[in-house]
Amino acid sequence: MAQPKTPKSTRFAKGLPDRDALLKFIRDSGETDKAAIAAAFGLKGEDRRALRAMLQTLEADGTLGKRGRRGVAEAGTLPEVGVAEVMERDADGELMVRLVRGEDAPLVALAPGGDAKSGAPGVGDRLLVRFVKLENGETEARLIKRLGQSAHRVLGVVRKVRREIRVEPVDRRSKNSLTLPLDTEVRDGDLVLAEIESDGGRFGPKRGKLLEIVGREDEPRAASLIAIHTHGIPMGFSPGAEAEAEEAEPPTLSGREDMRDVPLITIDPQDARDHDDAVFAQSDDDPKNPGGWVCWVAIADVAAYVRPGTELDRIAREKGNSVYFPDRVEPMLPERLSNGLCSLREGENRACLAVRMVFGADGRKKSQRFVRGLMRSAAKLSYEQAQAAIDGNPDDKTGPLLEPVLRPLWAAYACLKKGRDARSPLAIESLERKISINPEGEIAAITPRASLEAHKLIEEFMIQANVSAAEMLEQKKVPLIYRIHDQPSDQKVFALVDFLSTLGLPWTKGEAPRTERFNKLLAETRDGPHADIVNEVVLRTQMQAIYSTENIGHYGLNLAKYAHFTSPIRRYADLIVHRALVTALGMGSDGLSDRDIATMKDTAEIITFAERRAMAAERDATDRYVAAFLAEHVGAEFAGRITGVTRFGLFVRLAETGADGLVPVSRLGGEYFVHDDRMHALVGERSGARWPLGMTVQVRLAEATPITGGLLFEMLSEPGPPDRTAPRPRLGMRARGGGGPGGKPPTGRPPGIRTGRKQKMGGKKR
Repeated sequence: MAQPKTPKSTRFAKGLPDRDALLKFIRDSGETDKAAIAAAFGLKGEDRRALRAMLQTLEADGTLGKRGRRGVAEAGTLPEVGVAEVMERDADGELMVRLVRGEDAPLVALAPGGDAKSGAPGVGDRLLVRFVKLENGETEARLIKRLGQSAHRVLGVVRKVRREIRVEPVDRRSKNSLTLPLDTEVRDGDLVLAEIESDGGRFGPKRGKLLEIVGREDEPRAASLIAIHTHGIPMGFSPGAEAEAEEAEPPTLSGREDMRDVPLITIDPQDARDHDDAVFAQSDDDPKNPGGWVCWVAIADVAAYVRPGTELDRIAREKGNSVYFPDRVEPMLPERLSNGLCSLREGENRACLAVRMVFGADGRKKSQRFVRGLMRSAAKLSYEQAQAAIDGNPDDKTGPLLEPVLRPLWAAYACLKKGRDARSPLAIESLERKISINPEGEIAAITPRASLEAHKLIEEFMIQANVSAAEMLEQKKVPLIYRIHDQPSDQKVFALVDFLSTLGLPWTKGEAPRTERFNKLLAETRDGPHADIVNEVVLRTQMQAIYSTENIGHYGLNLAKYAHFTSPIRRYADLIVHRALVTALGMGSDGLSDRDIATMKDTAEIITFAERRAMAAERDATDRYVAAFLAEHVGAEFAGRITGVTRFGLFVRLAETGADGLVPVSRLGGEYFVHDDRMHALVGERSGARWPLGMTVQVRLAEATPITGGLLFEMLSEPGPPDRTAPRPRLGMRARGGGGPGGKPPTGRPPGIRTGRKQKMGGKKR
């Protein structure tokens, strides 16, 4: 989505603006939000509340229109780039689109042409478009990219019943099945992609035609196949891209600094499929920097192989990033590069783009220098190996590296940690679970991922390298794509404050949501009974990070400048930053092209969408694998915690596996339950008994549906006692049942609560 921004050309006085000044600012911005307006006019406290009232008045009288949950724009206006849905065909056969996030947005004609490689769009498709004002005063939408699967296509499982071939959708949000012609050559249980041809009349199912047999529902890898097709993840590579990758040659010293004597090492997960970063540290021998450290971060030089205008570049931009599933990876680059010439393999010469950073004893960076070099990794280690060596249990490989390489790395990290602690980034703890797959492609185990100091070391080294890249490019005035993260919206903070009040935890509503304040809350509750749910709710209060050519800083990391530089094998954003550095520092002719610069805003939109698409696909695949794993345990009892409260039931997350499922309200007892959205609880209308967010419970697994990833639980615990001090829930929210078998509903969770959210504030994904 387009990031709200402050118009550079606007001049205004500080203080609460009048109506005309406010509208001029919004008009010049195109699209903005309250936080950006308040920052531009220097508003705090009462002035911010007055601004909110002004905006509400302007929205009520139709002067302003909503743009999603936070944004505002002048009514009827359109952003430069946005996501639109194809709504209909007009009398002339032209497709008409409407901005997805614009409640008041007009219908706009879609210009012919555009993304020809993915076929012509149809009604129901979502598109990334540029809105262009024509000379005749009208606006048209020009296609940049189709987004995901068309609404008139269905991925489903074939069911042959009563002389009928049905396709039952694998998407649990879809209620419509299709029928295929009886002569269609499919088997019961086939995973197929079908296209809707007609609505089938008032009562019958829609009729469709077979497009593709994707696989079988009982295949071990069906979960990832479904996720790939459902979310429209681009698969494979064109013959041209494969040919370009095969023609790539090993690097030489030409135009590079020889870094092969620097004992850089890679530290990655045990199951890492590629190695794109290596690290080394040594104490600074400069007498002017006592106690300081020199830290090297070397990154695979993907820009040397994936050049602007090539087929490899086109496909990498379309994919946006690699997508990781428990059983496979859909890479951004062909294996010849991603697992070959661009992977920093132990003992092999590799092209790299490296940064040498000097830190003072206080952990603050004093200088940086970028090098285009030739390196040779001294060792490939796992996080567990490196940590065991530091903890006093080195193996044959880490033993010789302990004193010359590993201990200096840990000492340098202790120094960098001083700067990190002073910066006070968000200290959210995100518990990840690892799904282990056996040789047959089935889940062998679901276990928590350990959080080691080795993880934090690599994370901080990567953050500092990313900051250095952003600083260098700003200094050289070369355009780049930032990684930005906005502060939480007022709505999310108010929802958090309401929830904290139910736990007796104070937070003044007018208090600024600084990272230090969140960290204080997390520290105060870390050893108490509410630690897990407070950590979860604080995480969900945060906004999602995005890519943008406009910099607003990174709130979660508490950094003014931040870009992605450290993972060009798996993220296109990093490749653009590498090219920008090559251009800025005169390191070669394979830097930014004119087209890279001209389309950088579009690229930021495309890769932000691709990241969200990958996260959704990875989450859906994981849900299906977990449901398959638990299908053999129907009837078993589990400990869990309520992580979502809706009028139709409770979402419960199991303690052992982290699996999420629904307890329908119809299975909570004989009385009506009222959904108290402020207290985030279901409250018995007669007894006052409560099912609050965060409550620990025992449940029985009633149903597991691997094809949709849905889990259904029965509640075994008793509700909590009435809260005599709480105000009576609002009427009209009586919960009578629902939820349905086999699936988690798509909407209805409390404000700020999204079960299973994948965004993390840690690791290499920042």
